[in-house]
Amino acid sequence: MDKLIITVALTGNVPTKKMNPNVPVTPGEIAADVRRCADEGAALFHVHARDEEQRPTLRLPNFKANVRKIKELAPQVIIQLSTGGRAGMDWEDRVNPVRLLPEMASFTTGSNNLPGIVYENSPQFIEYLAKVYQQTGVKPEIEVFETGMINNALHLQKKGYIKPPLHFDFVLGAPGAMPGSVKNLLFLSESIPAGSTWSVAGIGRQEIPLAVAAIVLGGHVRVGLEDNLFMPDGSPASNPLLVQKVVRMAREIGREIATPAEARAILSLNPAYKDRILDML
Repeated sequence: MDKLIITVALTGNVPTKKMNPNVPVTPGEIAADVRRCADEGAALFHVHARDEEQRPTLRLPNFKANVRKIKELAPQVIIQLSTGGRAGMDWEDRVNPVRLLPEMASFTTGSNNLPGIVYENSPQFIEYLAKVYQQTGVKPEIEVFETGMINNALHLQKKGYIKPPLHFDFVLGAPGAMPGSVKNLLFLSESIPAGSTWSVAGIGRQEIPLAVAAIVLGGHVRVGLEDNLFMPDGSPASNPLLVQKVVRMAREIGREIATPAEARAILSLNPAYKDRILDML
């Protein structure tokens, strides 16, 4: 069983400081959380951007400010930028974070319902975004809200736009999408090609139970305030506290935690691409 890669989804597009005062929104706050989480054992960081009024944005200056500060405080971690649509649905705005040349970026390969919205990722858009991954060499993390998104990713692989080994993140428990059950996690993990890697992002109260299942099944874990604002006892969560929780659970069953360098090897990331993003800032 590979060492455990812990991903932290720090901020997201939805949580606010009114919901939980620990949500990081400024570049300084985001980078400080990255440093604290890295010290606890996290290796990979899923990064969103907020504007000066703390609203979600896809503007490149805001992403650049986040990355610049993260690289200053935690230069060894893996940065994964978001291409999510809640901050805007313009195609170019959504693909531009990939053109900044992070080591990884997110790639939702289908549409689904989320609270209050249809999260639209049309066949035309996902093929366009796949071509940008092909052109840049950035590794996509395939975000899977339901089974068809696996098939869509494999179709793009057959067309040569994305190449194996693929890495999947199963997002389970979002209202309107696939429920956050261990049965569903097992089904999804058995539905991807041999040699692929995967993690799970449980939404809300499903975050920690699904993390336990992923640790046992040999997958990897995503936690963070984007997905869940509370600890299991109902107290306000923080990103470092959630990482600490996962590390303790993994060590209880004897699974070791991957460093950023070990995570790069597990994910088949090109080590020469580690700092390409610095030239884009």
